Amino acid sequence: MEDANKRDIIVHEVDEGQPCLNCGERCSGFTQHKWRNTCSVCKCLRERHDIYNENFVNIRDRLGWKRNDDPSAQVSKDRTLREGYTWIPPGLSSDQIEEYMEQLPNHKIPLVGRPGERYRDVQIIRQLPKQDLSMEYCKMIHSSVEKKEYDIFRELRDSIAMDIGIVQEAPSLSSCDQCKGEIESTDLAVYAPKLGVEMCWHPACFVCCQCEELLVDLVYCSHTKKLFCERHYAEQIRPRCPACDELIFSGEYTKAMDENYHKDHLACHNCDKKLVACRYIVKDENPHCIPCYQELYAHNCEECKKPIGPDYKDLSYKDRHWHEFCFKCCECQNSLVDQPFAPKNDNIYCSDCHDKNFAARCDGCGEPFRGGDEEKGIEGMKKFEYKGKQWHEECFVCMVCKQPIRNKSFIPRDNDAVCVPCYEEQFAQKCSKCNGVINKGGVAYKNQPWHRECFTCTKCNKELAKEKFTSKDDQPYCADCYGELFAKKCCRCSKAITGLDGFGGTKFISFEDRHWHSDCFVCYKCNNSMVGKGFLMNEGDILCPECGRN
Repeated sequence: MEDANKRDIIVHEVDEGQPCLNCGERCSGFTQHKWRNTCSVCKCLRERHDIYNENFVNIRDRLGWKRNDDPSAQVSKDRTLREGYTWIPPGLSSDQIEEYMEQLPNHKIPLVGRPGERYRDVQIIRQLPKQDLSMEYCKMIHSSVEKKEYDIFRELRDSIAMDIGIVQEAPSLSSCDQCKGEIESTDLAVYAPKLGVEMCWHPACFVCCQCEELLVDLVYCSHTKKLFCERHYAEQIRPRCPACDELIFSGEYTKAMDENYHKDHLACHNCDKKLVACRYIVKDENPHCIPCYQELYAHNCEECKKPIGPDYKDLSYKDRHWHEFCFKCCECQNSLVDQPFAPKNDNIYCSDCHDKNFAARCDGCGEPFRGGDEEKGIEGMKKFEYKGKQWHEECFVCMVCKQPIRNKSFIPRDNDAVCVPCYEEQFAQKCSKCNGVINKGGVAYKNQPWHRECFTCTKCNKELAKEKFTSKDDQPYCADCYGELFAKKCCRCSKAITGLDGFGGTKFISFEDRHWHSDCFVCYKCNNSMVGKGFLMNEGDILCPECGRN
């Protein structure tokens, strides 16, 4: 390894004037804060702006490492771009490069002009912060002791922990150290020389164990037999100040909010006032002095219109805020803290005053419907609505027995409700035969209701619903039974003349107490109809005059 002080890293990051990805047009472009890692315009982090590397990045140049002349360990810019990528693993053929890239998530493949190109750019800036790689980019290293500590950190990191992974075919069946899945012989795998040849990873599994991002250009740091990107490795060794994003090499620093700060960097996020030994309030993970917090974030009380400072409890309801002592009923002035309340016309009321003035009232007893209190386990009153009226549960009763109907079925009766038992007892139609209640499918005959199954032939008990029938002495009979019992018989076909069997309807011929269907009144010999014609009788048979002469 070369002397750390004699190595220069090559960084061409473009950040000045770049748009903020959070604020959009509200930010005029990134302007570096004098010591924070934020924009002085919008106060968003530097990394939340559209920062990019201006030139093609050779990762060894960024690390300050000498380029390797061995073609198996180094890839030229021309070869990389010719393959269509902004980075490719060294030592692979074109087919192997495609095989490697196909195993990465689509949006992380460093294809030129695709999202993966931007992803690699961001990860280079994020995983390999320039202030970790060269003292030239550090603003907080001043003393000779701090400089010496920085050099020791960098030298030990580069010699012991940091290296670049190697992609090659697995010599035998192996297991991925990340997902524990199999890596078959001749499959491409990633090896980390600092961790030995027995450990390998799928290309998509070669990630930092902390941020779980792909290790950019295979640059990794090993620590406790785990893979880290350089950023998160450095934070295992040295504390990092969240304000300036630099590692702390001073022996004196401040601890606050579970973070470590340079002693002067625990400051108000808005005005930069030093907050060591001062009261402050954390908002969006950033500390604020009391005046800035009140100016930027404190709400005005709806009642007294004064700001609700950090020393007072801020009670809120639907974007409205009150001091704890101002949160009271607008009518009775009783405190509403930990009490049920209800809003009305931009005012708030206790439950009693709200019910008295505004709550709907029962059409049965005239009392209001009161709400419940979920915190106290008190349920609100149930409200039953019917035909534009509303009742308490116990006031919605049957008009006959006066018992609450609750969730049971009921039958409307004018403007009232009747429970099913009372309706069946007093109002429901009942079958003329069995006297049972007709709930559905009844039959009406001579203004009398019947169950379908009860409306049957008087003689054979056949159901007559949807059947042809007639009556005798007000009793219903099916066609067959009526014909058998009461109908005249045709002298020719011997069948009943009922008007129900299709034989000529109700038209029939009678002669000397003998009867015929109209269609059956024909000459016995020639079968010509004799209806409306002269005929002769021969021993009870009908003959036309011509057949009679013969």
